[in-house]
Amino acid sequence: MSRDADGSVHRAGADDPREQRALIGLSLVNGVGASRIRALLAQFGSATAVMSAPRTALTRVNGVGPQTAAAITQFDDYAAVDTQLERAAQLGATLIMPWDNRFPTRLRQIYDPPALLWMRGTLTPADDRALAIVGTRRCTDYGKRQAHRFAQALVQAGFTVVSGLAYGIDGAAHRGALDAGGRTLAVLGSGVNRIYPSKHKRLAQSIIEQGAVLSEYPLDAPPDASNFPERNRIVSGMTLGTLVVESHREGGALITARMAVEQNREVFAVPGDLGRKAAVGTNRLIQRGHAKLVLDVDDILDELGMEPAAPDAPGEAPTPASLNAVEQRLYEALDSDPVHIDALCADTDIDPSTALVYLLSLEFKGLVRQMAGKQFYRV
Repeated sequence: MSRDADGSVHRAGADDPREQRALIGLSLVNGVGASRIRALLAQFGSATAVMSAPRTALTRVNGVGPQTAAAITQFDDYAAVDTQLERAAQLGATLIMPWDNRFPTRLRQIYDPPALLWMRGTLTPADDRALAIVGTRRCTDYGKRQAHRFAQALVQAGFTVVSGLAYGIDGAAHRGALDAGGRTLAVLGSGVNRIYPSKHKRLAQSIIEQGAVLSEYPLDAPPDASNFPERNRIVSGMTLGTLVVESHREGGALITARMAVEQNREVFAVPGDLGRKAAVGTNRLIQRGHAKLVLDVDDILDELGMEPAAPDAPGEAPTPASLNAVEQRLYEALDSDPVHIDALCADTDIDPSTALVYLLSLEFKGLVRQMAGKQFYRV
């Protein structure tokens, strides 16, 4: 509760349009970032009170100097605020303020939470049980398979999968969660209407339908390079832990892992091929004791003190028991390492044309995937 400039009492609420406009306006003031917004809200109780406060009162807030206070008191670009709200309505985007009960619980607990979130899609209480999967854009096929496999297994264990919608590991993690029929959240380094990379627009739409796309940046904000390290603190901050699947010696995934440690969250890593540059970062995390080596989702559950999901629960992917004889033979001959169609046919004594028909059936059932060059592996 706070008092407006005219002395009337004003209560901030999740659906209060005046408070929404004031918070958006405050976020658009030059030089006012998330940390200053938090400090101002703590002092004045609402964004509406901040925007109507005198300059001298604003300068009493830690980190707010005369220049920033002047920028706040002089802000009058509410046309830009209304444009944001109009664009949001067109997109079906929602503003989530810190006191909104949809604001991720764990994200409130980190030392530098965002001052607001824009969302396309939905957040549910079940999303509190979330794990992040991150990794390099320049990943190997092995890395993509592992990200997809862990995401599926986490969904089947009742988790929401969080990642950053980037090429490589992020995209594979989101797809794994979606393929398993589960929830996944993508945190962007741009506005929620500026999907980056643009080739992931269709993937983003699927995520919106089975979860949410989130950002602390204004609508239409471009994907500036400086935004992504800040974005990573949200990825790690809203989850129980972060799983790193392939990282080079340096990269955003390692930044996310470091932030997870600083936020007192768990860090896990999938070991990689010692001859691959894409695995240097993950292997170093394990070697230095910064991440726990995991081979399957049960290792994550054990570390978090959670029970594994019951096997063969209703709604899970088809099991080999539902396969015909040819599908069963092909499925049993495959494992997580890709096998060329010629080697698979030699091993199963099935001719290639017949094998391809039934391998396609296994793909439709979500049990097998095909790589370039007619190579197949078990999901």
